[in-house]
Parts: sequence; structure tokens; C-alpha cells
Amino acid sequence: MFRICYRIFLFTFICTAFGLGLTACSFNPYKAEVVQGNFVSREQVAALQAGMTKTQVRNILGTPLLTDVFHVDRWDYIFTIERSGTTIQPRHLTVYFKGETLARWEGDSMPSETEFVQSLDSGRKVGKIPPLVADEKTLDDFAARENSRAQATDNAVVTPDTSSSPKVSYPPLETP
Repeated sequence: MFRICYRIFLFTFICTAFGLGLTACSFNPYKAEVVQGNFVSREQVAALQAGMTKTQVRNILGTPLLTDVFHVDRWDYIFTIERSGTTIQPRHLTVYFKGETLARWEGDSMPSETEFVQSLDSGRKVGKIPPLVADEKTLDDFAARENSRAQATDNAVVTPDTSSSPKVSYPPLETP
């Protein structure tokens, strides 16, 4: 009897382990998207001009990811996105100053804003997008519904009865 129970237990254990092994091979855990740094577009780099102040450069490119204590006249803009199923494409731009003015810049070829947005395709399927048009009748119906809602909320306003509540006195905010 013990041998039969032992064999059934062993068979069940082996089948369960085998089944779990097969499901583990196909299991793909969720990986969070990791974004680091500031995205710098081709249009932003094109707006740079030698002689700009540090404030003007910061207004165009944003705050640099790296500012080095030992190289105060150099700002580094580094941008990476790590997404599941894609390769990491780091982008790097270094801006050099002479005193308080922009001297030069160098770095990777930056994508345009449109190219960057198109590269962010999540892979999810979007159904057919309905056309966003409205004829005069639809607009009139919408306006009538909104007017009736506004009138209903105006009529529903109730003012509280303050005659029975005690008067509260607060000290002045500033002393004269």
C-alpha cells in the first residue's frame, strides 16, 4: 500500500514540476519603463547660438542632467529610455561655456520631436478612431443639454440659514 501511495505521489510531483517548468518558459514578467534625463530634440539643438547666456540655454534645453564641479563650464544632457522589448538608445549632448556665454556644443544626432513621438509606439492596438465632426443639429442638441444642466444646478443651489448659527469673530491678520 505504501509503495502505491509513494508512486502516485512521485508521479504527481513530477507532472506538477514539469507543468510549472513549461509555464515558466513562456512567462514574461512586466518590466517598467525607465526614463532618465531630459529629452533634447533636433529643434532645440538648432535653436542654440554661440554667445547665449547660461539662462538662455537652460530655457531652451532645460536643466542639465550632469553639472560637474570640476568642469563648471560644461553641461551634459543625457537621455535614455529603457522599455521592454526594445534596445536602449542613449542620447548625449554636451554644451560648453566660456565664462557665462555659450561657446560650442557637441553630441549625438538628435531626433525631431515628431520622430521621437512616433518611436514611443506602445504596440497596443487601437481600434478605428471615429471622425471628430459634428453637424449643426448635433451642436444644437449639445448646447440645449448643457443649458438645461446649468439651469438645473442654478435652481438646486440652497443658501444655508445663518441666523441660528453663532457669529464667529477672528483676529485681524495683520497688526496696524
